[in-house]
Amino acid sequence: MEYTIQKLGRMAGISTRTLRYYDEIGILKPARMNSSGYRIYGQAEVDRLQHILFYRELGLSLERINELVNSDSFDGVSALKDHREQLLDKKRQLDLLISNVEKTIALHEGRITMTDQEKFEGFKQKLIDENELKYGQEIREKYGEDAVARSNAKLKNMSQSEYEEVTRLTEELYATLAEAFKTGDPAGELAQKTAELHKKWLTHYWSSYSKEAHAGLAQMYVDDERFKAHYDEKVPGTAEFLRDAILIYTGVSNP
Repeated sequence: MEYTIQKLGRMAGISTRTLRYYDEIGILKPARMNSSGYRIYGQAEVDRLQHILFYRELGLSLERINELVNSDSFDGVSALKDHREQLLDKKRQLDLLISNVEKTIALHEGRITMTDQEKFEGFKQKLIDENELKYGQEIREKYGEDAVARSNAKLKNMSQSEYEEVTRLTEELYATLAEAFKTGDPAGELAQKTAELHKKWLTHYWSSYSKEAHAGLAQMYVDDERFKAHYDEKVPGTAEFLRDAILIYTGVSNP
């Protein structure tokens, strides 16, 4: 079947303005323009829009989605299987949080007892699952299964105060990085404070710290597209700035 932009928008639950924008940036172009100058979409475009919306639901940027769907190696069936696994992971995360809420309600109603650590299990597992979903393969390839398992175990065993501290530290790290980037100097005081905060943040997850591993992770922030997209989401160039600051901080020139 073929659809006008209005019909496709209504069917997909998105605005015609969004579809026009997708056309402008090249992520979803119509199959053709009819004699009246209206965009007409066919089956291939419908299928591509479905992939785009799946990726958006999973939190990917339009820039990253554009790279994926326009890649010569893009395979629709493989992408759908990947969507399914990632959505199932999100479902498991939500199930954990729902279970945590239900236990907490039962606690306040006096039906069960619950340790302080249990109150935060759902949130910590959600963080582990999100990291696994985004970066699991790359981290395993670089550091190995044992290192990842130790890191996840350390996170799961965090006390309430430790969990609150790492949450506060994360917020301080990103805020300081944003201010440091404005200076343009990775060797400056703010940039080096950022690198120090990043080290403190890592020690909450890593069972042991080394300058070489720290520098290697910083380089991965630039080399891996997903890490780079994460840090560059608001201000392009942030990933490279953070890497340079960490390399100066650790004194490792070739990670």
